[in-house]
Amino acid sequence: MIRRLFYMALGAFGAVWVMRKLQALHPNHLVRRAVHNATGALEQVRDLTGDALEGAARRETELRSRFGLDTVENTYHYKVKDGR
Repeated sequence: MIRRLFYMALGAFGAVWVMRKLQALHPNHLVRRAVHNATGALEQVRDLTGDALEGAARRETELRSRFGLDTVENTYHYKVKDGR
């Protein structure tokens, strides 16, 4: 009797497990999961590029102040016709 209840419970658990796995393979669910993963990846790329651009701007500011490039001096005078 106990053995039969055990195998009935095991069969019910197996059936529920198989149904969940089959539902996970449904096309709508796959698309939803793919979109969710792509959105997460896009957010990570945006964070990475934002950090990289911020670091590049900080480094450029450091280099400009180190080499005295904060002021722009044009020592060469171009002779450009204005088209008149």
